[in-house]
Amino acid sequence: MNAKQNENVEQLYTLFNEYRSAYAAEWERLDRCERVYRGEHWQDVPVQDENEPRPMTPVIQSTIENVRADLMDQMPEAIVLADAPGHERVAEMLTAVLRENHRLGRFDREYARLLHDLLVGGYMVQETGFDAEAMGGFGAAFLRAVDAHNIMFDPLCTDIQDSRAIFKFAPYPRAWFEARYPKQAADMREDMNRVLRMEDNYLSRGNGDTLLLIECWQREYDPEAGRFRVHMCKLAGRQLLEDSRVEKPEGYFVHGQYPFVVTPLFARKGTALGYGFVDMFETQQRYADKLDQIILKNALMASHNKLLVTGASGFDPDDLRDWSKEVHRGENLNGVTWFPTAPLPGYILNYSQGIRQSIREESGSNDFVRGQTYGGVTAASAIAALQEAGSKRSRMVARTVHGAFEEAVRQEIEVEREFCIFPRKVALQNAAGGKAEHAAFTGEDMFELTARNNRLPLEFTVSVRAQRENRFTVAAHNELVLKLVQMGMVTPDIGLELMLFDGKREAQAMMRARAQQPAAEQDGIALSSPAAYGQGAEVNV
Repeated sequence: MNAKQNENVEQLYTLFNEYRSAYAAEWERLDRCERVYRGEHWQDVPVQDENEPRPMTPVIQSTIENVRADLMDQMPEAIVLADAPGHERVAEMLTAVLRENHRLGRFDREYARLLHDLLVGGYMVQETGFDAEAMGGFGAAFLRAVDAHNIMFDPLCTDIQDSRAIFKFAPYPRAWFEARYPKQAADMREDMNRVLRMEDNYLSRGNGDTLLLIECWQREYDPEAGRFRVHMCKLAGRQLLEDSRVEKPEGYFVHGQYPFVVTPLFARKGTALGYGFVDMFETQQRYADKLDQIILKNALMASHNKLLVTGASGFDPDDLRDWSKEVHRGENLNGVTWFPTAPLPGYILNYSQGIRQSIREESGSNDFVRGQTYGGVTAASAIAALQEAGSKRSRMVARTVHGAFEEAVRQEIEVEREFCIFPRKVALQNAAGGKAEHAAFTGEDMFELTARNNRLPLEFTVSVRAQRENRFTVAAHNELVLKLVQMGMVTPDIGLELMLFDGKREAQAMMRARAQQPAAEQDGIALSSPAAYGQGAEVNV
C-alpha cells in the first residue's frame, strides 16, 4: 500500500475502535438476553452455596417461541405490481424472480434467524446484495440475515443511512487470508480488535492465529452528480484487501444506499437499535425464579427437621440418628426437641404463579393465542376468531416485519436491475391454472425508452402478502367458502378456486382436463359405463 492508502486504513481502524467502544455495553446486553432466553441467567448471580437450588421455569423462552411461531405463519412474500399499463408482464416476471431468489437463498431459514434476533435481542438486520455465483454463474440478488453481534452502525445516528460508516466483521484463520489474498497476507499484523467472544459455555474455540475480516461500508454525497454513492472496502490485519472505489468508482450499488435494513422491536430513543421481550420481562423472570428458589429451599429444609439434644437428656445424638433401631436409651425426654421448619405463607405460591401469568398476558402470548380454549369451543372458525382477538401484539410485530421486508425487497429489485445481465429463465404461473409458462428475464426489461430515446427505469409497487399456514385460520376460511357454496352465492368451481388445501392444483387440472374432452367422447364413455344401464346389467350391441 502507498502512504495515502495507509493513512485511510488507519483512519478506518480509528473509527472502528470508536464504534467498538460505543458497542461494548450493547454486546453485553445482547449476551445477557441470550442467557435469559436459554434459561442460564443464574450465571449472573454470585454463588453463595453450591448446594442451593437454582430453578428456572422457561416462561420468557416459551413466550418468545409462541410469538415466533405465530410470526412464522405470517412469513412475507413479495408481489410486484406495475405502476403503469403495459408493464404487467415485467412485474409478473419480477415477482417470479424474487420468489426464485428467496427459494435459492432459503429465506425461510433466514426469516427464522431474523425473528430470533428481533424478539430476543430487540432488533433484526437484513442485508441485500448480489451473488455472482448463484444460478450456475448467472447470478442472483439475495436477502440475508446479519447477526446483530457482527455489525455496527453509527452510534450518533438514528437513521443508518446517515451513518459515517457501517462495519460488518467476522474472524477467520490466517490460512483463509493466505489462500485468498496472498499478497497482503504476508504483511498482516496481529489484530488486537477481536470483537467476537471466542468461546461459550459449551463450545470452546481457541483464538489461535485468527484475524478479523472487516467490511467497511461508507456512503458519500456527490454534489456534482447530485446523488449518493456507497462504497465498500475489506480490511484485515491493518491491510487493505479490496476497495470498490478502484473497481467501481461510480458506487458499489447504483441505488446509493447502505444495503442494510434495521428493524427494532421496541424503539430506543437516539439510536436505530431496539429492545426485545427479554429486556421487558427479564426482571419478572428473575423474581419468579428467585421465589421458586425460596420455596424449594423451604421444602428441602422441611424434609429433614432439626433435632435438639441436650447433654442432660442422656441420649446419644448418633444413636438417635440411626432410624433402624427400635429402642434408644436415655435419661430425660425433656432434653430432646424437634425443630420443624415453618411453612411459607400461601400468598407466596400464588404470587410466583401470578408473575409468570403476567409475562404471558402482557407479551400477547395468552391461552387463546396458544390455541387453548375453554367452555367447549371446538369450531375452527371460533378458535381462529379467538386467536385473532388475542394476537394483537403478534399482528403489530408482523406489520413491522412486513414493512422492513418491503424496504429490503425494493433494494433487491434495484440490485436485479443493475446486475442481472445474462437472461435467466423464470416460471410464470398460468392464470388458468395450466402448465407454467417460462420466460427470459434480464435487468434491461426493467427499463423503457422514451420518445427521445432516453432510457428510464420502470417503477413498481411492492405488495407484501403473508404466507399463513395456521390450520385453524385455513379451516375457518374453508368453512366460509363451503357456506357460500351451499347458499348458492358462488358456484362450486369458484368455491374450489377459493378454498385452501393440499392437492388443489391437481384437482383443478383434472377438472379442466375432463371439461375439455369432446362431448362425443364423454357420451361414449357414459354409454360404455354399466352404471348407465343399472349396476350389473347386460347390454347387447
